[in-house]
Amino acid sequence: MRVSTLALAVILAGPSGFSWAQTASEGEKAAPQEPAVSNSQTPVASRYSFNRVDNGFIRLDSTNGEIAYCSAQTSGWICQAVPIDKASSAASNEDAQKGITWLNRSNANTTYALAMRNDAAQKHGIVTLSDLAKHIGAGGTYQFASNAEFYARSDGLRPLQDLYKFEFGRKNVIRMDGGLTYQALRDGQVDVALVMSTDGRVPAYDFVVLKDDKGFFPSYALTPVIRTEVFKQHPRLGELLNALSSRLDDETIAGLNARVDVGRESIESVAKGFLQRSSLL
Repeated sequence: MRVSTLALAVILAGPSGFSWAQTASEGEKAAPQEPAVSNSQTPVASRYSFNRVDNGFIRLDSTNGEIAYCSAQTSGWICQAVPIDKASSAASNEDAQKGITWLNRSNANTTYALAMRNDAAQKHGIVTLSDLAKHIGAGGTYQFASNAEFYARSDGLRPLQDLYKFEFGRKNVIRMDGGLTYQALRDGQVDVALVMSTDGRVPAYDFVVLKDDKGFFPSYALTPVIRTEVFKQHPRLGELLNALSSRLDDETIAGLNARVDVGRESIESVAKGFLQRSSLL
């Protein structure tokens, strides 16, 4: 059994054409609400119901038999973004009791991040958020584009600045729609922007994501899940999905998203090409 082209389309979607099922544990920072749906794809949230389970996770209900392996089309598979270790372990254990098996986590992490234009970051030697904080602390002025939510939320800009011990300054924080932060950074209207780490515009616009060296942003690792009864019937499927998961990281997902969002290639053709190059199709 081979992984279908549409299965990878679930992965490619991220900010471009699919609404991810995010899980966040109680007490963890909330999952980003950002990714918009494009390419005329229907958000998964409008097709399937999300439920809050006992341990506090919000996740797609894959136990009602409508989803065989977990897919946008009910016959493939879905990927859930989960906070590393604590949440994935708890969700995995709970789902095992419901007949759902979690496979291997990938290194693809769709979360909030701060980015700069690559040439500017190189010019000032800024690689990490600590580097940025050091430059601002030494008197540097950087204009920052943020969406209104991140600016105001209790686990957003203020605690980020507190952790890294710097402050952009109110006059240097420009609030705008989340999708416009990329354009503002690309066009030189700001120096730093809030982005999604796997958004296709990051590589397309030659941005560099600043390393979160103090671990402020929560990690949401893309993970395939499969109904246990199906896994037992088709064990090879687990091997293929794990092989696919091992090939995914932020750079790969962002590059694929760029071909869809910026290059305007179809999700299906980009997915098929990636699976073929990965010897999974």
